[in-house]
Amino acid sequence: MKLLVTGAARFDKEQLNMLSSLGIETVFQHDECAEPETDFSSVDAVICNGLFLYHGIDEFNNLKFVQLTSAGLDRVPVDRIKEKGIVLKNARGVYSVPMAEYAVAGVLELFKGLNGFYKNQKNHLWIKNRELRDLSSSTVAVIGFGNVGYECAKRFKSFDTRIIGVDVFKNDNPCDEFYLIKDIKTALNKADIVVLTLPLTDETKGMFNRDLFCEFKENSVLVNISRGAVINETHLIEALERGKLGGAVLDVFEKEPLDENSKLWDFDNVIITPHNSFVSPSNSKRLFDVVYKNLKDYLKGDK
Repeated sequence: MKLLVTGAARFDKEQLNMLSSLGIETVFQHDECAEPETDFSSVDAVICNGLFLYHGIDEFNNLKFVQLTSAGLDRVPVDRIKEKGIVLKNARGVYSVPMAEYAVAGVLELFKGLNGFYKNQKNHLWIKNRELRDLSSSTVAVIGFGNVGYECAKRFKSFDTRIIGVDVFKNDNPCDEFYLIKDIKTALNKADIVVLTLPLTDETKGMFNRDLFCEFKENSVLVNISRGAVINETHLIEALERGKLGGAVLDVFEKEPLDENSKLWDFDNVIITPHNSFVSPSNSKRLFDVVYKNLKDYLKGDK
């Protein structure tokens, strides 16, 4: 098997040797959007992130296996891949732990007013804040209860919160309550914190709009660590301006980088980070473990 590895995956010499021991020849495409560094029509498998945004799937005449370095499938032509009978694997579980920790950290920063204390510290001001909030006894709605959602729920639960799960299908993950996505408004009515971990699809694009923001509890906090396009940012800004939301923790946006003129930058109760929640020194090992297992299973016929 000839395997194309793009710059989205960085494996060390030992890991590459492990792939070689499976009978895999490795070639590289360091920049996914650049001109091909090898003959794409000769590769049997690819490890990539956004490669097919810049190079059509039909350039890969012999392709049989695609391993993504991301959990989301929104950057690949899923329908064409299925038509061609290509095996498609994502990086499920690789980034769940750091993303869940980020979600908890962001909410705690808002609830404990840390942003204001940071500003006061810079100005050498000793000013108490009597309006801090407890995470304990809050209700957290996790929208999209896959691997990331489950890890978020586990960590929020450790703070004695009540967990509501929302997903397309009922699953076995333990929640205090669970609703199907068609009943999402019921969950939003109850939640002090809403964490978005759902995938970007035609159905979820722009899903969080003016209509849904009206269903949020007063002073609730929104966390988005899924994809920016699941939120209509104009409607989010409206909800923040009229005080419907108590704050937001945003790591992803409709367009990235976030426009420097976006109003989102200027809210004191909004935390903005540059699509960074997934970062962890353990990601490389976790990703390789997933890739190695998937390739090994594929080669022995377990698809």
